[in-house]
Amino acid sequence: MTKPGDGGPRPRGMWWREGAITAVAFALCLLGGALAVDDKSLTPPPVAAYLIAVVCCAVLPARHRTPLAAMAATTACGMLVAPLDLLLSPPIVAPAVIVAYSLAVRTERRAAGAALLTSAALLVASNLVVTFGTLSWQDASRIATVAAFPLVAGILGHSTQNRRAYLAAMEERARRAEETRESEARRSVAEERLRIARELHDLVAHQITLANAQATVAAHLFDTRPEQTRTSLKELVETTADALDELRATVGLLRQTGDAAAPAEPAPGLSRLPTLLESFRRAGLEVAVHQDGTSRPLPPGLDLTAYRIVQEALTNVTKHAGTGSARVRFTWNHDRVTITVTDDGRGARTSPTGAPDRPPGYGLIGMRERATAVGGHLTAGRRPEGGFLVSTELPLPPAKDTTRRAGGTVAVEGRTATAEAGDAP
Repeated sequence: MTKPGDGGPRPRGMWWREGAITAVAFALCLLGGALAVDDKSLTPPPVAAYLIAVVCCAVLPARHRTPLAAMAATTACGMLVAPLDLLLSPPIVAPAVIVAYSLAVRTERRAAGAALLTSAALLVASNLVVTFGTLSWQDASRIATVAAFPLVAGILGHSTQNRRAYLAAMEERARRAEETRESEARRSVAEERLRIARELHDLVAHQITLANAQATVAAHLFDTRPEQTRTSLKELVETTADALDELRATVGLLRQTGDAAAPAEPAPGLSRLPTLLESFRRAGLEVAVHQDGTSRPLPPGLDLTAYRIVQEALTNVTKHAGTGSARVRFTWNHDRVTITVTDDGRGARTSPTGAPDRPPGYGLIGMRERATAVGGHLTAGRRPEGGFLVSTELPLPPAKDTTRRAGGTVAVEGRTATAEAGDAP
């Protein structure tokens, strides 16, 4: 549907309305032409009244496309009323009033106001020139009424314009708000999917990698060392059971439709590091941990990030390094903690049984995303002296009085690693 005033085709209902408005304006013009001063009865309209009514009503449909031209035409017809010996009354200027309303609706306020004031002044001036010297109080009130009618119509048209602009602004605001909500919803869904993908990747990659390593060891030693094979199979059962429990818990959270009634299990953090390292020991990877500086408790989000980065880095060592040892170093400063995971492996891409390993996945990408999400950064690459290095710097909150010195011992894989500031990574 095209809007009025755009010059395009008009709907059927609009033509009926235009016809009714034109007919009413034509009738009022003829009524005004039939009026006369001091006459007690109506007389048939003269030919001049018909002429003015036809010309004024003929330009009415043009008020939508060219309101200024229509206003000029109706004003000119109104100026001819007095010279043609007709009475200048409100009915005879009905077309000018209709055009004044349309002009105020479709034209900028200042331009419309100037045009309406000019039209009213011309109507008054044309009548005063003819009646100069014989003007009565009755004529003055009639002329003032005629001049006021287009101005009042202009005020009503301006109010309509303001209301339409307000409704259009509200519709535009609602549309933009809807687009913003949809965009925000899509962004939230994408972020949530990325978060779930990282969690599932860390969980599955760690547990399945350990299970694969234990199963490989059991298959490799099945004929020569039955007792060690039995131990590996037992550890494999424990690993897969842990994996099933964690997957069940994660999927349970995803299936929840509302807030949990009871608090969920706390997210893993560095406090569970000994348990994590024990799981790698069962898979055949010995990990030494060193701490430099003063350690302190981390916020939950930062604690989870540090834990997941260590977990994924050691998982990559188990999958790709082709070595049985790795080192983890925590360097604590007043505003950041640096976590470094290194190994001396050759980066072999084959398993102990000779089967080719899978291509690299999203481990490094996930670690970088986690570090960036908490305001840190991560670097990874081969070391010049051999092996691979993963290093991340994570920002720390201001230190509190609950800090503790990291000069004690940390239990790692059934042995003790002493934290010394001078240990090589």
